[in-house]
Amino acid sequence: MNDVRDRSHRLNRANGIARHGRLRRRSPFGTVAKVLSGVVAVALVSSASVAAIAAKQVSDDLGEGVRIQGQPVSQAKPAGNVLSAYQGGFTMLVVGTDNDPAQGLEYGERDATLNDVNILLHVSADHTNATAVSIPRDLVTPIPACQKPDGSGSTPAMAAQPINSAWGEGGLNCVVQTVQGLTGLDVQYSAAVSFNGVIEMSNAIGGVPVCVASPIHDRYTGLDLPAGTTTLQGSQALEFLRTRHGVGDGSDLGRISSQQVFLSSLLRTVKSNETLTSPTTLYKLARAAASNMQLSQSLNDLGTMVQMGRALQDLPLDKVNFVQYPGTTGGTGVYAGKVQPTKYLAEQLFDRIKADESFSLGAGSTGIGSEADPTASASPSSDPSAPAADPSSAAAAPSTPAAGAGAATPSAPATSDTIDGLQGQSAAQQTCSKAFGS
Repeated sequence: MNDVRDRSHRLNRANGIARHGRLRRRSPFGTVAKVLSGVVAVALVSSASVAAIAAKQVSDDLGEGVRIQGQPVSQAKPAGNVLSAYQGGFTMLVVGTDNDPAQGLEYGERDATLNDVNILLHVSADHTNATAVSIPRDLVTPIPACQKPDGSGSTPAMAAQPINSAWGEGGLNCVVQTVQGLTGLDVQYSAAVSFNGVIEMSNAIGGVPVCVASPIHDRYTGLDLPAGTTTLQGSQALEFLRTRHGVGDGSDLGRISSQQVFLSSLLRTVKSNETLTSPTTLYKLARAAASNMQLSQSLNDLGTMVQMGRALQDLPLDKVNFVQYPGTTGGTGVYAGKVQPTKYLAEQLFDRIKADESFSLGAGSTGIGSEADPTASASPSSDPSAPAADPSSAAAAPSTPAAGAGAATPSAPATSDTIDGLQGQSAAQQTCSKAFGS
């Protein structure tokens, strides 16, 4: 089966383009940032009561903010407006970097910092649906000329590079400009996340229950999980989110679908009554997020984050989709060992997002790293405080799988709002990670 090459075996690029050095261990460290960025995205839009909980301490953790071309500086919200819901829709990019200097050598030694995680979250103007798009780290795309972080000029534009090289060209700003060019969406807010937050975030909410279809053993990360559901937090959550060799076909694309098992369960957890009504939990989430990320100047305001959280408080779980940017492996030329965009599917996806239209996913959508939970109820529920049911338990004929897809997983019957071929799941679906080779 075609695979996306591990970062330690990247093709050489032109002079001046950052490349990885040799790792101290063979573990896929960039995975931590993938899910951590999703965790932070969920936390940012779930902290509706933070303004009343040691707000100054959280604000002090935020720092000065990162200047992004085209994004305005956030204006502090009047006291009377802080707890009101965000007006209209919004789009936020959460980036996870794989080489935070503040972490020392704990996660290996690198000669470059890459944006190995890029999750684009869009919430509709009427707050009835949301989509989080995970962009594979090796997706090949143009990288535009970007202003340098130190203000000394701009970097040259490049026609075809893996998207995770954008950070090295101009930091968070260049990643935002690249994603806007790729998707056609106006990114209003952005944040960059370090590795360390994954432990802090999982601990803050008391762990995330994750289902695995069969035992997962990964000698690279040390993960050892029995079949069934285990509540993950701390170092065990870190191991699960890092594992690539232990799930699916061992590729990064399989790892994305496995991580969506964690992210959907995470969202169900933070939307539960216990989480949203607990000042202590909300405070821990806010501190963990603010202490482990860089925010754009447009987002660098506690009131803005609180309003975003209130806007999503009642969002139905079955109207929140986690999807993978569509692409294929096995290409040649600039696509050799990388991910080639599937443009017709991407157009369908982003046309729906731009129009604020909800959509469902076709049969077999969960991908090669996950499958439907056979113990889940067949009747979906949008009540975040109730156990989420799995629409994918309804039998349907399989559609043509997208990049790296294996055997089809049953899903909801296709309707007029279905986008066949996309890999992903709704937050209401209960799914299980698939062990490598299963």
